[in-house]
Amino acid sequence: MTKQGLIRSNENSFGVLYRVIDLSIILMTLFVCVIGYEITPHVGYLTAGLIASMSYLLVAESLEVYRSWRAATALRMITVTSSAWVLVATGLIVLAFFAKVSEDFSRLVMGTWMVGALVFLSTWRLIFRLFLKEIRLRGYNTRRVAIVGVNEAAIEMRRQIDRSPELGYQFWGFFDDRCDERIMAEYDDVELMGTIDELIHLTQSGKFEVIFIALPLKAQVRIAEILEKCGDTTASVHLIPDFFTYNLLHARLSEVGHMQTLSVYDSPIFGINDVLKRMFDIVFSLAVLTVIAIPMLVIAGAVKFTSKGPVVFKQIRYGLDGRRIEVWKFRSMTTMDNGDKVMQATKGDARITPVGAFIRKTSLDELPQFINVLQGSMSVVGPRPHAVAHNEEYRKLIPYYMLRHKVKPGITGWAQINGYRGETDTLDKMEGRVEYDLDYIRNWSLWMDVKIVVLTFFKGFVGKHVH
Repeated sequence: MTKQGLIRSNENSFGVLYRVIDLSIILMTLFVCVIGYEITPHVGYLTAGLIASMSYLLVAESLEVYRSWRAATALRMITVTSSAWVLVATGLIVLAFFAKVSEDFSRLVMGTWMVGALVFLSTWRLIFRLFLKEIRLRGYNTRRVAIVGVNEAAIEMRRQIDRSPELGYQFWGFFDDRCDERIMAEYDDVELMGTIDELIHLTQSGKFEVIFIALPLKAQVRIAEILEKCGDTTASVHLIPDFFTYNLLHARLSEVGHMQTLSVYDSPIFGINDVLKRMFDIVFSLAVLTVIAIPMLVIAGAVKFTSKGPVVFKQIRYGLDGRRIEVWKFRSMTTMDNGDKVMQATKGDARITPVGAFIRKTSLDELPQFINVLQGSMSVVGPRPHAVAHNEEYRKLIPYYMLRHKVKPGITGWAQINGYRGETDTLDKMEGRVEYDLDYIRNWSLWMDVKIVVLTFFKGFVGKHVH
């Protein structure tokens, strides 16, 4: 497994909306031009519209038109968007020329369409950008920011944030381990909010969503130490300037004004990826629940009539970004540990009921979690949720442990199909599971989810370490 993370541009959270409106603009502008100039419609115009719209999507993806423009200038956004359409329009003209079909189209219609689409593609983006700016100025869709280190880059970052409230960032303070006197001697207008450890504590309690680390290249060792501490939070962490020498977790280049940053710890599930994964979860879980409805009733009856207690046990677990969720399972034990101390099931565990032993061995106890998937608190594929007590124990022992919560927990996962299913009775086993979880996040794709689901049917349900 590789530990190297790829650097990606930050996808726009409204990616689906942008794509749908872009396609609508391209097709509707052509339709209006044909009707407006009273040209007799023919299949050639429809073909041209479809070719142009599909080509635009491909070119736009290549030029990263659908990246996040939250912190970039409007001019750059319009320049990239316009470039994509100009390339498509040029290609369409060349194609029509060599296919010898240019005479089939009205030059007035095609010229008006190409110019009109260019104007509308740019205009609607500017309008939507102004709308987002307005709601962020009103305090909506904002993220609290802390900056680590005090130097020229850090101060410039704060200036960019303060002068650009439309970006949706709220600056709260600088954090540095140097004393106030040393910093005041260099920068008399800077006041520290606290030390690095205090920042980590505040972030763990949910105070900050974004951390910018502004330290010089020569502080490589110090930066690595801070990143490891930040790995025990669920904040999105950025470096100023960008570094490529650390244990990146689905890192992406992003910008605040003209300042470039590198998102070091972030989730791959956002924008269009979030929509695709959610659609997959809903469709797959509905299909599975339809098939297993009767078996679930049989299991519920067996649990109910062979031991005392509820049929379904709701366990408290950490979900996306460390938020607590309830995970459903068929009860398989006589006790229902859910507190600060949870003992993992072991071979011959007296707490496991006869029916419980079978459904645990075959993973049938986890079938109710497809309801969690429909609710949106879990995904079909993702790191398996651990007991809260185990999370608090292992986050102190395993670096980057908490980063496994940058995606939703899953019913099956990359670690499970690679042998890390069931009891993790040693630190080595838990480290191995976490490494596979982080590897999944680094390399996530929808096809990887499909692959894991398929492999689960062959080697993910029954394991020798499951008790």
